[in-house]
Amino acid sequence: MDKFDQQILDILRVDARRSVSEIARDVNLSRSAVTARIKKLEQDKVILGYHADVVENKSLEMVCAYLALKYDTSTSQHYCEAYADTIRRIEGVKWCHAISGETDMMLYLEVPSMNRINKIREEIQAIPEMKQVVTHIVLTEFFNTTK
Repeated sequence: MDKFDQQILDILRVDARRSVSEIARDVNLSRSAVTARIKKLEQDKVILGYHADVVENKSLEMVCAYLALKYDTSTSQHYCEAYADTIRRIEGVKWCHAISGETDMMLYLEVPSMNRINKIREEIQAIPEMKQVVTHIVLTEFFNTTK
């Protein structure tokens, strides 16, 4: 991947609907060169797809939270992967990471209500060997480079 591919990816991250003509102009390449590069990035699985971020109910503002999970490693034969398989099925959990430090896993939630956050907390707390679930509610999002 060279600087042109990186520039194309940067543009698509910001606006995946940008036309090939506009991208070509911005990176100073021909349309056919940009088209070929995008096709190659797709074939090489660098670009996995294009999607729309959709608000299901525009009048509904989502509540976002992080959950810090600790589980009992002294009695558990489970690893993060086993917990992740269970957590993956919970609606509203957007991502799940195993992390270093005192916390074992960190989850990010986007849900329509505080009530839903409580339901998710209860569901996770019921997982065997789950020792602690700490909730951090997002008050303000200043920026998000993934959107």
